[in-house]
Amino acid sequence: MAPPLFVLLLLCLAALPRDTAALTRRDFPDGFIFGAGTSAFQVEGAAAEDGRKPSIWDTFTHQGYSYDKSTADISANQYHHYKDDVKLMYEMGLDAYRFSIAWPRLIPDGRGEINPKGLEYYNNLIDELIRHGIQPHVTIYHLDLPQSLQDEYNGLLSPRFIDDYTAYAEACFKSFGDRVKHWVTVNEPNIETIGGFDGGVLPPQRCSHPFGVNCTGGNSTTEPYIAAHHLLLAHASAVSLYRAKYQATQRGQIGITLLGWWHEPATNSSQDAAAATRMNDFHIGWFMHPLVYGDYPAVMRSRAGARLPDLTVEQSNKLRGAFDFIGLNHYLVVRARADGSTFNLEQRDYYADAYAIANPFDDIQEGRLEYAPWALGKLLDHLKIKYGNPPVMIHENGYADASELPRKVEYEDDSRSEFLQDYLEVLYLSIRNGSDVRGYFVWSFLDVFEFLFGYRSRYGLCGVDMNSEGRTRYVRNSAHWYSGFLKGGELRSASSPGKAYAAA
Repeated sequence: MAPPLFVLLLLCLAALPRDTAALTRRDFPDGFIFGAGTSAFQVEGAAAEDGRKPSIWDTFTHQGYSYDKSTADISANQYHHYKDDVKLMYEMGLDAYRFSIAWPRLIPDGRGEINPKGLEYYNNLIDELIRHGIQPHVTIYHLDLPQSLQDEYNGLLSPRFIDDYTAYAEACFKSFGDRVKHWVTVNEPNIETIGGFDGGVLPPQRCSHPFGVNCTGGNSTTEPYIAAHHLLLAHASAVSLYRAKYQATQRGQIGITLLGWWHEPATNSSQDAAAATRMNDFHIGWFMHPLVYGDYPAVMRSRAGARLPDLTVEQSNKLRGAFDFIGLNHYLVVRARADGSTFNLEQRDYYADAYAIANPFDDIQEGRLEYAPWALGKLLDHLKIKYGNPPVMIHENGYADASELPRKVEYEDDSRSEFLQDYLEVLYLSIRNGSDVRGYFVWSFLDVFEFLFGYRSRYGLCGVDMNSEGRTRYVRNSAHWYSGFLKGGELRSASSPGKAYAAA
């Protein structure tokens, strides 16, 4: 018997593309996590309080090298306002808060005894989150290497870093793992190494002519690869330790978070298309290839040669599969252009090895950024096809406003709401197309000290008056928008998923 007409109508409606209707959080998979994040150096303040010692970022900012010559000594001062902040998270309806442990607060000298005051702070923060039903998602190392380890053995350039990092990670597992079920070993190793050891625009400012600026020593042709190698091995060491000693009883998950710029050709030429493909291998494959296949990408091996460290059989086996999820911090599409002028030079750096012009630091400094929601979809498709569709957490995605805004206008950040809406629509379509994405975190929960912008850009759902002694918080319109979505409201399409944004 033929089905009734209304059944056919329902079947036809169900077959329509889902993005033609309002999207709600209920359209995302069961258990999908929505949150927001910060990091310790950027949000905590209290830089010299209760036993905390300097990180390489403290040194960098105090030497006047940050974008706006500012420091994070106070920043949003979450160290003293965490209870108020957790209350805001609860009122907003966040499932989770992503934050980091400050290595120089927990173990101030980089190794040795745990600082009791640091331990107390993170226990208090974690307990406060759990009391409010908010999951703590914790990054162990978020760029803030203790200055003492940089001074002692050049930090990431020494294999000694691996042992010190592993001991620090174990202190975190022991101290907090009974409550923390989501761990990230390292944040953005694929930009820390380029900015800190090739271009020299980030601490520890190691680089060499003609590739870097403000160099304090270094070798841009080799050191980025060495630093990345040690970060990879440190990650694998922490994962191995967690799985062997803690995971069965603590029942948590552990992964790594990569910066997820997506590279597109600058023109329609085949040369630029090849350059974009190489840049995605250099940028994402640098870490994903060893974690999935046990070695660096073939294109990196052929172009960097002996400057790219070898992996032993034991190291390869330890790296392969050393993640329960992959975190991605996605903001930008970067246009790649083939550059044959540098590849045959006697000395080459990371970008010359990639045979491409795709360095976004100049664009970032000049405010020429391209946000494009479709790029997130391409990045997720790339991971699905090339790396076996790993479980993914979008750990950062956000939109910056200029800091010099009139007070009233600071609340009216509809561009941020629209930005988040468009990215969530693309994320939904990617999941429907088979990508295994399990969470999404807005950067950032509060205004913070931005690593690349200082206080000249504000990413916060909640604003912070950085000129007030109490660092007054105020809830922006985007926070109300996100809260409405999290509490079951509809996300109505205001623009096409292909829209690109010019940054503030």
